[in-house]
Amino acid sequence: MTDPIIEGTRRVIGDIFDTLRTVVDGLSAEALNWRPASEEDTNSIAVQLTHGLHATRRLLNFATEHPQQAPRDREAEFGANVDGPESLLQLIDEVAADCTTTLDNADVSDWGVMRQLRSSGEELSAAFLIIHAAEHLRGHADEASLTRHMWMAQT
Repeated sequence: MTDPIIEGTRRVIGDIFDTLRTVVDGLSAEALNWRPASEEDTNSIAVQLTHGLHATRRLLNFATEHPQQAPRDREAEFGANVDGPESLLQLIDEVAADCTTTLDNADVSDWGVMRQLRSSGEELSAAFLIIHAAEHLRGHADEASLTRHMWMAQT
């Protein structure tokens, strides 16, 4: 039997990837890079998705001790700027495929096992990390959806 935590995560993040594709679909570069308020206070859809996707992939890798860690520049994620929806759709598909592979290969028999984050040294349970991966991505998907609605309302 497949681990129900893995199956649940696969389903939840699969739905979120679908939401992200819907958010991006049909928007111009201007819309994807637009910030609804001052630049210090808000993030564009491009930033929200770029950061959310890279963070999710990293968190799932930590949760499952997947040996492949995709390169990540967190600071650059918050400066993301796109030429159109194609690059974001490609990133969504790339990260979705990576996450699916990670979950397909996951073999976590003890969700209470502690994992040490390389960035901070903090120790968190595998269960926390896999749940946080999904809820973090959901938060950014919701923010991006709201930003899309705000863009559409003002144009």
